[in-house]
Amino acid sequence: MKYVIIGGTGRIGSRLVASLNHLGHEAVPAAPETGVNTVTGEGLAEVLAGADVVVDLANSPSFADDAVMAFFQTAGRNLLAAEAAAGVRHHIALSIVGADRLPDSGYLRAKVAQETLIKASGIPYSLVRSTQFLPFIEGIIASAQVDGRIRLSTALMQPIHPDDVVEALAAVAVGAPLNGTIEIGGPEAMPINAFAEAYLAATSDPRRVVADPQAPYFGAVLEERSLTPGPGARLGTITLADWLRTSVAAA
Repeated sequence: MKYVIIGGTGRIGSRLVASLNHLGHEAVPAAPETGVNTVTGEGLAEVLAGADVVVDLANSPSFADDAVMAFFQTAGRNLLAAEAAAGVRHHIALSIVGADRLPDSGYLRAKVAQETLIKASGIPYSLVRSTQFLPFIEGIIASAQVDGRIRLSTALMQPIHPDDVVEALAAVAVGAPLNGTIEIGGPEAMPINAFAEAYLAATSDPRRVVADPQAPYFGAVLEERSLTPGPGARLGTITLADWLRTSVAAA
Protein backbone atom coordinates (compact mmCIF):
# COMPACT_ATOMS: atom_id res chain seq x y z
CA MET A 1 0.00 0.00 0.00
CA LYS A 2 1.06 3.56 -0.63
CA TYR A 3 0.89 6.01 2.25
CA VAL A 4 1.38 9.75 1.79
CA ILE A 5 2.36 11.60 4.94
CA ILE A 6 1.52 15.30 4.75
CA GLY A 7 4.06 17.02 6.96
CA GLY A 8 6.23 13.95 6.53
CA THR A 9 9.50 15.78 7.12
CA GLY A 10 8.59 17.00 10.61
CA ARG A 11 9.14 15.59 14.09
CA ILE A 12 6.21 13.15 13.96
CA GLY A 13 5.98 12.77 10.20
CA SER A 14 9.54 11.66 9.60
CA ARG A 15 9.24 9.01 12.31
CA LEU A 16 5.93 7.79 10.89
CA VAL A 17 7.43 7.50 7.40
CA ALA A 18 10.28 5.42 8.81
CA SER A 19 7.90 3.25 10.84
CA LEU A 20 5.59 2.47 7.90
CA ASN A 21 8.50 1.76 5.58
CA HIS A 22 9.94 -0.59 8.20
CA LEU A 23 6.61 -2.45 8.18
CA GLY A 24 7.03 -3.00 4.44
CA HIS A 25 4.74 -0.28 3.13
CA GLU A 26 5.54 2.53 0.72
CA ALA A 27 5.46 5.71 2.79
CA VAL A 28 6.11 8.99 0.99
CA PRO A 29 6.83 12.25 2.85
CA ALA A 30 4.99 15.28 1.43
CA ALA A 31 5.95 18.80 2.51
CA PRO A 32 7.08 22.08 0.96
CA GLU A 33 10.65 20.73 1.08
CA THR A 34 9.57 17.85 -1.19
CA GLY A 35 7.60 20.08 -3.58
CA VAL A 36 4.16 19.58 -2.04
CA ASN A 37 2.20 22.54 -0.68
CA THR A 38 -1.34 21.97 0.59
CA VAL A 39 -2.10 25.71 0.76
CA THR A 40 -1.32 26.38 -2.90
CA GLY A 41 -2.09 22.84 -4.10
CA GLU A 42 1.35 22.49 -5.65
CA GLY A 43 2.41 18.87 -6.12
CA LEU A 44 -0.70 17.32 -4.59
CA ALA A 45 -1.97 15.50 -7.67
CA GLU A 46 1.48 14.05 -8.37
CA VAL A 47 2.21 12.78 -4.87
CA LEU A 48 -1.29 11.34 -4.39
CA ALA A 49 -1.24 9.31 -7.60
CA GLY A 50 -1.80 5.71 -6.55
CA ALA A 51 -2.08 6.58 -2.86
CA ASP A 52 -4.27 4.40 -0.65
CA VAL A 53 -3.94 6.27 2.65
CA VAL A 54 -3.13 9.89 3.53
CA VAL A 55 -2.02 10.96 7.00
CA ASP A 56 -2.29 14.71 7.51
CA LEU A 57 0.18 16.03 10.08
CA ALA A 58 0.63 19.51 8.61
CA ASN A 59 0.59 22.45 11.00
CA SER A 60 0.04 26.15 10.53
CA PRO A 61 3.17 28.32 10.46
CA SER A 62 1.27 30.97 12.45
CA PHE A 63 -0.85 30.59 15.59
CA ALA A 64 -2.62 33.94 15.03
CA ASP A 65 -6.38 33.36 15.01
CA ASP A 66 -7.16 34.42 11.41
CA ALA A 67 -4.00 32.89 9.95
CA VAL A 68 -4.42 29.51 11.57
CA MET A 69 -8.07 29.28 10.53
CA ALA A 70 -7.18 30.22 6.95
CA PHE A 71 -4.41 27.61 6.91
CA PHE A 72 -6.47 24.64 8.08
CA GLN A 73 -9.48 25.51 5.94
CA THR A 74 -7.53 26.20 2.75
CA ALA A 75 -5.11 23.29 3.16
CA GLY A 76 -7.93 20.99 4.20
CA ARG A 77 -10.12 21.77 1.19
CA ASN A 78 -7.23 21.44 -1.25
CA LEU A 79 -6.01 18.17 0.22
CA LEU A 80 -9.43 16.54 0.44
CA ALA A 81 -10.33 17.55 -3.12
CA ALA A 82 -7.06 16.10 -4.41
CA GLU A 83 -7.65 12.90 -2.44
CA ALA A 84 -11.13 12.51 -3.88
CA ALA A 85 -9.74 12.91 -7.40
CA ALA A 86 -7.01 10.35 -6.69
CA GLY A 87 -9.35 7.79 -5.15
CA VAL A 88 -7.72 7.79 -1.70
CA ARG A 89 -9.46 5.27 0.54
CA HIS A 90 -8.52 6.47 4.04
CA HIS A 91 -7.80 9.95 5.37
CA ILE A 92 -6.20 10.27 8.80
CA ALA A 93 -5.68 13.55 10.61
CA LEU A 94 -3.88 14.31 13.85
CA SER A 95 -5.91 16.66 16.04
CA ILE A 96 -5.92 17.71 19.70
CA VAL A 97 -7.67 16.35 22.77
CA GLY A 98 -10.12 18.94 24.07
CA ALA A 99 -10.28 20.93 20.83
CA ASP A 100 -14.07 21.07 20.91
CA ARG A 101 -14.12 22.06 24.59
CA LEU A 102 -12.09 25.27 24.23
CA PRO A 103 -13.71 27.63 21.69
CA ASP A 104 -11.83 30.61 23.14
CA SER A 105 -8.63 29.28 21.58
CA GLY A 106 -8.30 30.38 17.95
CA TYR A 107 -5.96 27.48 17.21
CA LEU A 108 -8.37 24.89 18.58
CA ARG A 109 -11.29 26.48 16.73
CA ALA A 110 -9.28 25.98 13.55
CA LYS A 111 -8.61 22.33 14.38
CA VAL A 112 -12.34 21.76 14.88
CA ALA A 113 -12.98 23.41 11.50
CA GLN A 114 -10.45 21.02 9.95
CA GLU A 115 -12.21 18.04 11.54
CA THR A 116 -15.57 19.29 10.20
CA LEU A 117 -14.21 19.44 6.65
CA ILE A 118 -12.93 15.88 6.93
CA LYS A 119 -16.23 14.51 8.24
CA ALA A 120 -18.14 16.19 5.39
CA SER A 121 -15.74 15.12 2.64
CA GLY A 122 -17.20 11.68 1.95
CA ILE A 123 -13.72 10.10 2.19
CA PRO A 124 -13.44 7.34 4.83
CA TYR A 125 -11.53 8.86 7.72
CA SER A 126 -10.00 8.47 11.16
CA LEU A 127 -9.41 11.39 13.52
CA VAL A 128 -6.67 10.89 16.10
CA ARG A 129 -6.90 13.45 18.89
CA SER A 130 -3.67 13.61 20.88
CA THR A 131 -2.68 15.31 24.09
CA GLN A 132 0.28 17.69 23.91
CA PHE A 133 3.67 16.23 23.07
CA LEU A 134 6.23 16.24 25.88
CA PRO A 135 8.72 18.47 24.00
CA PHE A 136 6.03 21.14 23.58
CA ILE A 137 6.59 22.20 27.19
CA GLU A 138 9.16 24.71 25.92
CA GLY A 139 6.45 26.42 23.85
CA ILE A 140 4.01 26.35 26.77
CA ILE A 141 6.56 28.01 29.03
CA ALA A 142 7.43 30.63 26.42
CA SER A 143 3.77 31.49 25.86
CA ALA A 144 3.18 31.98 29.59
CA GLN A 145 6.17 34.19 30.40
CA VAL A 146 5.43 37.83 31.16
CA ASP A 147 7.97 40.17 32.76
CA GLY A 148 10.22 37.27 33.63
CA ARG A 149 7.49 35.30 35.41
CA ILE A 150 5.88 32.13 34.09
CA ARG A 151 2.20 32.02 35.00
CA LEU A 152 0.60 28.66 34.25
CA SER A 153 -2.71 26.95 34.82
CA THR A 154 -3.09 24.23 37.44
CA ALA A 155 -5.36 22.25 35.10
CA LEU A 156 -4.30 18.72 34.28
CA MET A 157 -2.36 17.72 31.20
CA GLN A 158 -1.43 14.22 30.05
CA PRO A 159 1.62 14.80 27.82
CA ILE A 160 2.65 12.11 25.36
CA HIS A 161 6.01 11.15 23.91
CA PRO A 162 6.38 11.52 20.11
CA ASP A 163 7.32 7.83 19.82
CA ASP A 164 3.99 6.86 21.40
CA VAL A 165 2.19 9.20 18.98
CA VAL A 166 3.88 7.53 16.00
CA GLU A 167 3.03 4.06 17.27
CA ALA A 168 -0.63 4.99 17.61
CA LEU A 169 -0.77 6.66 14.18
CA ALA A 170 0.86 3.66 12.51
CA ALA A 171 -1.69 1.33 14.09
CA VAL A 172 -4.57 3.48 12.79
CA ALA A 173 -2.97 3.86 9.36
CA VAL A 174 -2.69 0.13 8.70
CA GLY A 175 -6.23 -0.51 9.94
CA ALA A 176 -9.66 0.14 8.48
CA PRO A 177 -11.08 3.68 8.60
CA LEU A 178 -12.82 4.42 11.90
CA ASN A 179 -15.16 7.05 10.49
CA GLY A 180 -14.85 8.45 13.97
CA THR A 181 -12.42 9.78 16.55
CA ILE A 182 -10.00 8.16 18.96
CA GLU A 183 -7.98 9.84 21.69
CA ILE A 184 -4.37 9.17 22.63
CA GLY A 185 -2.40 10.46 25.59
CA GLY A 186 0.52 9.91 27.88
CA PRO A 187 0.49 7.46 30.78
CA GLU A 188 0.17 10.06 33.56
CA ALA A 189 -1.85 13.20 34.23
CA MET A 190 -0.21 16.19 35.94
CA PRO A 191 -0.93 19.89 36.53
CA ILE A 192 0.52 22.05 33.77
CA ASN A 193 2.45 24.15 36.28
CA ALA A 194 4.01 21.00 37.80
CA PHE A 195 4.98 19.76 34.32
CA ALA A 196 6.81 23.04 33.69
CA GLU A 197 8.48 22.99 37.10
CA ALA A 198 9.79 19.47 36.50
CA TYR A 199 11.22 20.48 33.14
CA LEU A 200 12.86 23.63 34.46
CA ALA A 201 14.39 21.73 37.37
CA ALA A 202 15.73 18.98 35.10
CA THR A 203 17.35 21.57 32.82
CA SER A 204 18.75 23.65 35.72
CA ASP A 205 16.65 26.63 34.65
CA PRO A 206 16.21 29.02 37.61
CA ARG A 207 12.97 30.62 36.41
CA ARG A 208 10.00 30.25 38.74
CA VAL A 209 6.51 29.11 37.85
CA VAL A 210 3.48 30.84 39.34
CA ALA A 211 0.49 28.52 39.67
CA ASP A 212 -2.70 30.31 38.62
CA PRO A 213 -5.96 28.43 37.92
CA GLN A 214 -7.12 31.39 35.79
CA ALA A 215 -3.98 31.67 33.68
CA PRO A 216 -4.99 31.32 30.01
CA TYR A 217 -3.65 28.48 27.94
CA PHE A 218 -3.19 29.81 24.40
CA GLY A 219 -6.19 32.09 24.88
CA ALA A 220 -8.46 29.76 26.83
CA VAL A 221 -9.04 29.41 30.58
CA LEU A 222 -9.07 25.72 31.41
CA GLU A 223 -11.19 23.54 33.62
CA GLU A 224 -9.38 20.77 35.48
CA ARG A 225 -9.75 18.19 32.70
CA SER A 226 -10.11 20.33 29.58
CA LEU A 227 -6.94 18.78 28.11
CA THR A 228 -7.11 15.19 29.34
CA PRO A 229 -8.48 12.26 27.30
CA GLY A 230 -11.65 10.45 28.25
CA PRO A 231 -12.31 6.78 29.05
CA GLY A 232 -11.12 4.36 26.38
CA ALA A 233 -8.20 6.49 25.20
CA ARG A 234 -5.06 4.75 23.98
CA LEU A 235 -2.30 5.62 26.43
CA GLY A 236 1.43 5.58 25.76
CA THR A 237 4.05 4.09 28.05
CA ILE A 238 6.85 6.69 28.12
CA THR A 239 6.65 8.82 31.25
CA LEU A 240 7.78 12.37 31.94
CA ALA A 241 10.70 11.02 33.99
CA ASP A 242 11.72 8.77 31.08
CA TRP A 243 11.66 11.67 28.66
CA LEU A 244 13.52 14.05 30.96
CA ARG A 245 16.20 11.47 31.57
CA THR A 246 16.85 10.96 27.86
CA SER A 247 16.24 14.51 26.61
CA VAL A 248 18.34 16.24 29.23
CA ALA A 249 21.16 13.73 28.70
CA ALA A 250 20.99 14.36 24.95
CA ALA A 251 21.09 18.13 25.48
